[in-house]
Order: sequence, then structure tokens, then C-alpha cells
Amino acid sequence: MSREAAESLIVVRPAGVDDVPRLRDWACAMALETEHKQLDPATVEAGIRAVLDEPGRGAYLVAEHHGEAAGTLMLTYEWSDWRNGDWWWIQSVYVAPEHRRQGVYAALYRHVHARAEMTPRVCGLRLYVERDNAAAQRTYERLGMVDAGYRMYEAPTPGP
Repeated sequence: MSREAAESLIVVRPAGVDDVPRLRDWACAMALETEHKQLDPATVEAGIRAVLDEPGRGAYLVAEHHGEAAGTLMLTYEWSDWRNGDWWWIQSVYVAPEHRRQGVYAALYRHVHARAEMTPRVCGLRLYVERDNAAAQRTYERLGMVDAGYRMYEAPTPGP
């Protein structure tokens, strides 16, 4: 089956409270896989619930393949005064290992891109990618994204 045909079998839907345990487990797995970080599951779960409880913070989407949850991403929003619009940030991307290379992320991305194009205040999509994650970078480029030329800096605070 072609990638396009496989992708057409994927349904993207908003995540709900019933998805929280799976989203928590996937977030912890993603952090371990990509950054070798062990996250506290209770903290991650509280963070996911905070987004579901306050939609202004963001949104989670779940991709289902043949009715089985196969992958997810989270959107967050950043106001741009330069553009008088919102950037939608794609974060917390995870595709279950048994569903990889089947168009799950592409279906999620295309869903988000179509929604963004239909939302007048959205000026574009952005995401972070690890410098050494060449496979992910190729995927994003295949979908039409380009390197924006920025480096990210941070200054953690004691916060939650």
C-alpha cells in the first residue's frame, strides 16, 4: 500500500480526558527516546490535564489508524506582534513504534496545516527539533517546512 493510501486510513481527532494516560506515557517515552530524559509521569499528566482544562494553553490531537491510537501532537500558541497573528507551535510529537513510517505524523501535520490555513489569525506553524535528529528534519522538510535559522536559548526558573 502506498504511503498516501495508508495516510488516508488515519483519522485525526481532538484528544479528551480518556486519552490522558496514553498521552502521558507517550510524552515520557518521547522524552526518553529523543533527549534521554526521564520525566515524572505525575507532573506530565498534570501538564496534559492543564491544557485540556484550559484550551487557551493549547490542544492535543490524536491520530488513529484502523481505530487504534497511533500518534499525537500538542499545539501551543505564540502571539507575534510583527505579524499581528498567532504562530501555532507543534510540540510533544509522538508516534507509537508499531505505527511509524506509515504516514501518522504526516496526517497530523496536514490536519493542523489545513486548520491553520482556515484560521485567519494564524500566521504560520513552527516546531523545535533536536539538532542531531536528521530523520525528523527530513520528515519536516518533506512536508514543506524550512529551517527558520534560529537557535533556542533558555533560562530555567524554579517554577513548577
